[in-house]
Amino acid sequence: MQNLRFFLAFFGNIRYNVSYIMGLNELLQEFIALFASLLAVVFVLTLHEFAHAYVAYRCGDPTPKWNHRLTLNPFRHFDLIGLISFTLVGFGWAKPVPINPNNFRKYRLGLGLTASAGVIANLLTALLIYPIYLVCLHYLPVSLATIRLFLCDFTRYIFIYSLCFAVFNLLPLYPLDGFRIVDALNRRRGKVYRFLRDNGQWILLGLVAESFLCSIFVRLNVPIMNYFNLLGWLSTFAVNYVGFPIQALWGLIPW
Repeated sequence: MQNLRFFLAFFGNIRYNVSYIMGLNELLQEFIALFASLLAVVFVLTLHEFAHAYVAYRCGDPTPKWNHRLTLNPFRHFDLIGLISFTLVGFGWAKPVPINPNNFRKYRLGLGLTASAGVIANLLTALLIYPIYLVCLHYLPVSLATIRLFLCDFTRYIFIYSLCFAVFNLLPLYPLDGFRIVDALNRRRGKVYRFLRDNGQWILLGLVAESFLCSIFVRLNVPIMNYFNLLGWLSTFAVNYVGFPIQALWGLIPW
């Protein structure tokens, strides 16, 4: 958790220094950050679900197309509770893409590729967006103050949210991708499988509620609650460990 705070503080200090140099007032900075954050959530969720729909379609299942999910229109993919969760605690989910695995040309392969498509799309997004963030940070002219700050915030949030969303979706809880990957690889339907399938949504809501309550206590000056924030630890892993190779790779370039 400390490492994640350091990472976010590092980005925050860069953002503060950039905005200070630009001479932007604090209210405008906060509005730009909020707007950039919301757009980043829309971008990440939409790309994730479109990847599921596209791969399923390519594997032989027309169901996503019939349900109008083979599109980059974000309104087709939103789940209200998942979007609110993403806004409140940085983790969330979109409306699952409907598929019919019986239409796949190769059942297990199609199921596995479709289940993992969203996570792979998010990781590729993080890989490709990080250098764009660095370009915005180092090369956009200071004279374009508002545009520069918005693009820095937007690309930074896409990087962070893509990593968090990818890792979060690998949890083996229905209806997340991790459960569907387990479903594709595992032919057994034992007690653990049935428990995760039947109670996954309630566990997810419990994790979101626990994370939200911990955040409230931290804001009330009870910092020890950070150590009980389970999704916070997951985000630490996502950004600091999954994201480290991406940062290290692009860090080899002398920006």
